[in-house]
Amino acid sequence: MTILTGVDLPLGSRGGSVELLRDLYLDPAAPLKADAFMLTGGGRAQPDGPILLDVAGKQLAGEGFWAYVKDLARAIERRFPQDRYDLLHLQHLAFGATPALLRAFPGHPRLALVHGTDLIFAADHPTQLQVLRDSARAADAIVVPTAAMADHLRRLVNVEAGRIVHIPWGVPDRLLTSPPPRGDRADGEALRLLYAGRLAAEKAPLPLLRTLADMDGVVLSVAAPAAEYAALAARADLSRVRYLGWLPRPSLWENFAGHDLLIVPSTRLEAFGLVAVEAQACGLPVLYRPVPGLVEVLGESAIAVEASGSVRAAAAAVARLRRDPGELRHYRGAGLANAARFPLSGTARRLHRLSRELIG
Repeated sequence: MTILTGVDLPLGSRGGSVELLRDLYLDPAAPLKADAFMLTGGGRAQPDGPILLDVAGKQLAGEGFWAYVKDLARAIERRFPQDRYDLLHLQHLAFGATPALLRAFPGHPRLALVHGTDLIFAADHPTQLQVLRDSARAADAIVVPTAAMADHLRRLVNVEAGRIVHIPWGVPDRLLTSPPPRGDRADGEALRLLYAGRLAAEKAPLPLLRTLADMDGVVLSVAAPAAEYAALAARADLSRVRYLGWLPRPSLWENFAGHDLLIVPSTRLEAFGLVAVEAQACGLPVLYRPVPGLVEVLGESAIAVEASGSVRAAAAAVARLRRDPGELRHYRGAGLANAARFPLSGTARRLHRLSRELIG
């Protein structure tokens, strides 16, 4: 069984869908056999990386978007022969790669994997809502990592329940069996907090980061894109924040092992929360808002802070954890047990079995 898949993001992009693409199809030990593509974006192809397509003009809306999709479909047709592949894995229901694949390979079976950005952009951009609806209707099976994602999807498009399959995303097995060694803090040392991810409004509200950074006995570090951090710092004094840069994934895992608490302050639906589960696999407790998706994946294995008065509540929880190392130890153990429920090998086995069923 040979799969064709891809995302229309430049080489070097980070995010949940790109990490899943690498884990499932591109890693030297990747469990699924596939050809995968990304956009050139000025990068150079690597032996174990995706096939790069040099297509310009990416955008989100209107006639320009459809012209870009047409160009991307032509590039896919030129690079990938029709008779080589058994089925398509559509990595999004929105954006450009999925409609381009559907145009280039109109007769192949289609398995779609839904990510949170699909639903967020579909809600905010009419063109992407149309793409999502067309893609959902065209897919033979639609994989969601959480039941919350299925509920949200069905509010946007009428999809029969039988075509939606719940398969959680997974943490690389090597991280579960051989996490980086932890550097635990000594008694009396500052509590080391970490925020890791993009700095969009729905991910990291400025008041929360500013409040945590100003707390006594606390050191807050942020790993985020440089431009986004600079824009945030231009709006407020973040001189007490340690900026770590936009870390490659192995470096992020090492930083998980060197902190005491991960802050996940999402205010909207999260598809799965892979960063939070990877942190748990590294022995890092998680403090989060119980938004749809996250509450399903993390549950009582992490510290939930309700949205109402969340800045004050998060600060109170951090102060309590600083005083009570026993609570941190409890959530470290609970997090390790929770992460163990989501091995990537399990995700791959279920995707492989479903793919075989679609081929027939």
